[in-house]
Amino acid sequence: MKNCHVLLVPYPAQGHVIPLMELALHLVKHGLNVTFVNTEFIHERLIKALPESDNIQELVQMVTIPDGLESSDHRNDVGKVAESIFTVMPGELKDLIEGINDSESNKISCLIADAHIGEALEVAEKMGIKRAAFWPAAATVLALIVKIPSLIDDGIINSDGIPMKNQVIQFSPAMPGIKTDDLNWTCISDDLTVKFIFKIMVQISKSVKSADRIVCNSSTWLESGTFASFPDFIPIGPLLASNRLGESVGNFWREDLGCLRWLDQQPHNSVIYVAFGSFTIFYQNQFQELALGLEMTNRPFLWVVRQNLTEDLDNAYPTGFKERVRHQGQMVSWAPQQKLLSHPSIACFISHCGWNSTVEGISNGIPFLCWPFFLDQVFNQSYICDYLKIGLKLNKDESGIIRHEEINNKLEQVFGEEGFKERALDLQTKILNDIRRGGSSYKKFNDFVAWIND
Repeated sequence: MKNCHVLLVPYPAQGHVIPLMELALHLVKHGLNVTFVNTEFIHERLIKALPESDNIQELVQMVTIPDGLESSDHRNDVGKVAESIFTVMPGELKDLIEGINDSESNKISCLIADAHIGEALEVAEKMGIKRAAFWPAAATVLALIVKIPSLIDDGIINSDGIPMKNQVIQFSPAMPGIKTDDLNWTCISDDLTVKFIFKIMVQISKSVKSADRIVCNSSTWLESGTFASFPDFIPIGPLLASNRLGESVGNFWREDLGCLRWLDQQPHNSVIYVAFGSFTIFYQNQFQELALGLEMTNRPFLWVVRQNLTEDLDNAYPTGFKERVRHQGQMVSWAPQQKLLSHPSIACFISHCGWNSTVEGISNGIPFLCWPFFLDQVFNQSYICDYLKIGLKLNKDESGIIRHEEINNKLEQVFGEEGFKERALDLQTKILNDIRRGGSSYKKFNDFVAWIND
């Protein structure tokens, strides 16, 4: 009997593609045939970024569908991309599945889709294919989303998702509280975008309920209260390249491996790693304050500076900065983050608190300095600092800027208090035990594979 054929559909953004691609490779390792669906635009970026030695296309069949946008359209416009995908996805995906089923004897038997594109789950349901929703963020955030109807009924938020008063939402005593200021759809300044994001959240709350399974890139130890209170959520993570003894996949930029050699020359537990994901944009005055803060520490730092991190990057640094820090720091355009975080020289992670970065840092026992920008990053900051107590928040001044003195002071606190590192290492041990043979995530992942094969 042929192995089951699984179709995976991510939301078209790097933070979504990476964990689902990792899931794809874990499924391949368990003997399943996997086809991975990217938009044409995302596929082109991903393939260009792959190292020449990568064999992912030998393991996973990579196929594409259009995203409905023109080549000249700006794909950092979240609303425009989402609206186009939701319109185009159902028909294109149906045609793709029919084409695979007509041309191959090994038909699609299961579809796993990012919960942000419930339309894919609806297509699978109509076609009689078993389906699983994949949640790439904190399970606690998904719990908040599925409870949206109750939050409206209880008068905590209105029908547009706006909080009626400031309070802390807590679904059980064992779960972390969520401040109404930290709701992922309200952490945006533009009211129209808030309403649009909330509309997506409402759709997610409906689509995951129609899935046969809901799998989360998290672990029992990491969010024990949430998984106890929401037993339909299945923790199968964190999904890490190191757990399958492979290379990280799904990046949209070519990784600079030279920074690993630089790290090898630094003392253990000394380097500040600074990275803000694939989407964050800095105003130049804030970019310069960060640069000055890193310089002020007199500690070695490795800073990921994407070409589009700030406007006019070539002239964005403070005058003389590069010359002054040439022996102290390294700036790279993109980095092999999972390898970096496992390096013994890394001591602290200045992060935007995306969930991928959060679980990768925690899985390597690294304390955080938190710098969130929007969506679930703000909740993740509270989770890291207030609940797990493995990091500190950075505070803005009255003009909304995080000053270099604040950056330096908080870094000194993280380096100076051993409790941050001790708690991070303790949590690392527990999470890694979850994903190793016999652990909770290990068992649940195997149960998930058995369900696909059934």
